[in-house]
Amino acid sequence: MDYIAAAALTRHVSWDRFEAWRATTSRRLILASTKAADRYSDFTFRSDDILLLGRESAGVPDHVHERADARILIPMVEGQRSINVAVSAAMIVGEAMRQTVWT
Repeated sequence: MDYIAAAALTRHVSWDRFEAWRATTSRRLILASTKAADRYSDFTFRSDDILLLGRESAGVPDHVHERADARILIPMVEGQRSINVAVSAAMIVGEAMRQTVWT
């Protein structure tokens, strides 16, 4: 990615360390999940939200799901598999940026 220099990346050594850091910053953890009830397009994003998407095959562990401040979903036709995680990320990030950057 030739634009990686524009991204602010932080790597946390563990989930517990991430949660400790997040507690000091008061940032919301927004989880994309097929188990969620709220549509991503109806959710009000903030510019400092942390967006989390799990593995396509298994999502996130229960303890991570429980720590999310909000859970959002991309509505699907009943009986269909979920959308590819990269496409899902693009949809959700696009909406979050529409609300917080491009207004």
